[in-house]
Amino acid sequence: MEEAIVLYPSPPIGHLISMVELGKLLLTQKPSLSIHILITTVPYDSGSTAPYIASVAATIPSIKFHHLPTVTLPSTKTTHHEELTFEVLRLSNPHVREELLSISKNYTIHGFVVDHFFCCAALSVAKELNIPGYHFSSSGAGILVVFFYFPTIHNTTTKSLKDLNSLLHIPGVPPIPSSDMPIPVLDRDDKSYENFLDSSSSFPESAGIVVNTFASLEARAVKTTSEGLCVPNNRPPPIYCIGPLIATEGPKDDAGTRNGTALECLTWLDSQPVGSVVFLCFGSLGLFSKEQLREIAFGLERSGHRFLWVVRNPPSDNKSVALAAHPNIDLDSLLPEGFLDRTKERGLVLKSWAPQVAVLNHPSVGGFVSHCGWNSVLEAVCAGVPLVAWPLYAEQRLNRIFLVEEMKLALPMNESDNGFVSSAEVEERVLGLMESEEGKLIRERAIAMKIAAQAALNEGGSSRVALSKLVESWKDK
Repeated sequence: MEEAIVLYPSPPIGHLISMVELGKLLLTQKPSLSIHILITTVPYDSGSTAPYIASVAATIPSIKFHHLPTVTLPSTKTTHHEELTFEVLRLSNPHVREELLSISKNYTIHGFVVDHFFCCAALSVAKELNIPGYHFSSSGAGILVVFFYFPTIHNTTTKSLKDLNSLLHIPGVPPIPSSDMPIPVLDRDDKSYENFLDSSSSFPESAGIVVNTFASLEARAVKTTSEGLCVPNNRPPPIYCIGPLIATEGPKDDAGTRNGTALECLTWLDSQPVGSVVFLCFGSLGLFSKEQLREIAFGLERSGHRFLWVVRNPPSDNKSVALAAHPNIDLDSLLPEGFLDRTKERGLVLKSWAPQVAVLNHPSVGGFVSHCGWNSVLEAVCAGVPLVAWPLYAEQRLNRIFLVEEMKLALPMNESDNGFVSSAEVEERVLGLMESEEGKLIRERAIAMKIAAQAALNEGGSSRVALSKLVESWKDK
């Protein structure tokens, strides 16, 4: 029978893209493999996936998509997209079982690779069917260290992290303010806390953990994980750092609009001096209130620097994560009066989307204000672009700590206690990145890390060797 690997991403488009890139990478090492990707649907706007899936299916016949039946959620008042995701994926387990059984009729399944938090409940299905279960960490080694250690944190205090008000000292990463842990784990009475704890507790039992990073980017975290220093009383599973995995181009929904936007912004960048433009983009789920958008605008205007800024409509409920789509954007009503006119010679504001990889790799771009989603971090690293770290949700506050204090690839955007960032802070950070001595050092380090990323992927590089070991391990199973 043909050999297969089954991949199970959590629903947001960024996670799906990472899994597809993993599938592509596995095919470069073993072209005879058949890659099967299970797709679920969630009750919030996780980014349109259908055009992207169609594009991949049409161009790479070895990657096959299996759409699981939509599950019905019991009535819930939660607006935590994490909790909704956990529940959808837990209720999808019977469908996962059916799909794995169906695939195994025609293929020998060497491994079932799940998104390392949300899809862990499905590992019990793989175990029952005697299929080796792997975790895929799409968030890097630092996050992996933190959650390997999470059960230890849980067992050493009875307080919720939101009430701890102290630094967490975790092997392999800088000290972490307890309040910077992801929102779903701040309250130990929250259902999401329990879900993350269960997922973290499953890591040591994995057949292996595949991590979207490379050894020299997160050297201390990789060493700590590989040696089990963050896994008390447990031997760590094999760790395979095979990154950086990034998509060279994004999803193709609204293809006509997006092609026009891509042409507009890249043509505009062509007319800007080398390294002069600050790019601001905040992921597929990140949103700002109208008040915050206006502060960003004032800060950019006062900085005097060129900018390319992707603006999305504010959420109706003032949350920082998109739970529903907001298609129509009126920039004149969102931004300060006259702003677009006053900055038209040095700034371009785009609605909703930009071809991020192409923008970051354009010679005119000299800095990136980002939400610190791991895909965006790796895209900046591969382009050699320094960052201003402005986390909005999920594990992004942790990524800010790692980027600023450990990797030294970013300046931090500092918010007030209520999460608001002033125009003065925006101005100061843009100036700091583009003009200060510290910004210069970060830029030099970013360029060096770009070279290191390429070296990791080259023949004999650390990530290429790790990939080879992963594929070789399937021969023993």
